[in-house]
Amino acid sequence: MIVLGIETSCDETAAAIVRDDRTILADVVLSQLDEHQPYGGVVPEIAARAHLDHIDRLVGEALERSGIGFDAIDAIAATGGPGLIGGVIVGVMTGKAIAAVTGKPFIAVNHLEGHALTARLTDGLEFPYLLLLVSGGHCQLLAVEGVGRYTRLGATIDDAAGEAFDKVAKMLALGYPGGPAVQKAASQGDAHRFPLPRPLKGKPHCDFSFSGLKNAVRLLIAAQGDSITMQDRCDIAAAFQLAVADSIADRTTRAIRLFADSHPGADTLVVSGGVAANAKLRETLSATAAANGFHLVAPPLGLCTDNGAMIAWAGLERFRLGLTDSLDFAPRPRWPLDPDAIKLRGAGVKA
Repeated sequence: MIVLGIETSCDETAAAIVRDDRTILADVVLSQLDEHQPYGGVVPEIAARAHLDHIDRLVGEALERSGIGFDAIDAIAATGGPGLIGGVIVGVMTGKAIAAVTGKPFIAVNHLEGHALTARLTDGLEFPYLLLLVSGGHCQLLAVEGVGRYTRLGATIDDAAGEAFDKVAKMLALGYPGGPAVQKAASQGDAHRFPLPRPLKGKPHCDFSFSGLKNAVRLLIAAQGDSITMQDRCDIAAAFQLAVADSIADRTTRAIRLFADSHPGADTLVVSGGVAANAKLRETLSATAAANGFHLVAPPLGLCTDNGAMIAWAGLERFRLGLTDSLDFAPRPRWPLDPDAIKLRGAGVKA
């Protein structure tokens, strides 16, 4: 069984072809960093136009790299949401067009489910497992019990961690994208020079908050005044990165205990999403998992950020269960994995 996956939910245009033995036959990703860098963040209209300009070529390149044609593909999967709606529309319409022309089934994939199931593609994990999904637009802890079966244990009540990284990088004039820029500066900084808060640490729930931490960094930068040095910036970046890692580890520890109580014998923590590429966070989560009798699974860096392979794999998992979509599927800007979870309406809550 072979599935073509299309991803256009934010600022990466991607197409991939994946086989059901977990082989990635082709994985093509086009970043839009150059287009968005002058603005210090993703501009939705620019992103949508870039997807429109490149998606056909990338699908063709994926087919060429895989050495197969549409006749060998069993289904077409595309991100149906959540995400920037203009980009999502481009991917969905492309997937529908290919499905209509080739007569293949169409599968609308929840972008978050793509991240949630990546560890099954890379490591062959069995259900259930605990997932920390941490990216530019999302920060959630979920019990993953099966395809389409998710229980949210915690989520951000304001900003996502990746959004905080981008904003802090902008305040420190470190460049865009913020995650890699902060990590690079932090590697040359003293994380203990400046004290920063650990939002919600010790609270009995599993929710996250990064707005107050972001504001604390803003006040810290202002206190340095015009005399702020590059070393000051590196030290602040290191302090911020450590605060985020500590906060996430504290919330994750709480989730591990809740998950272990409700899923006896399960002992795997998966981290996925763009911020999962941060080395300090991976190191901290590895120690957190070990301290609680769990082991950490983190996909390769290229499969943590947005990509077509995760969409193809999630589509394949759904297709094996007979879950396909009609060509009147409507793209969704918001699409929670756990529809029964309490709705959170903070500025950084995307689903």
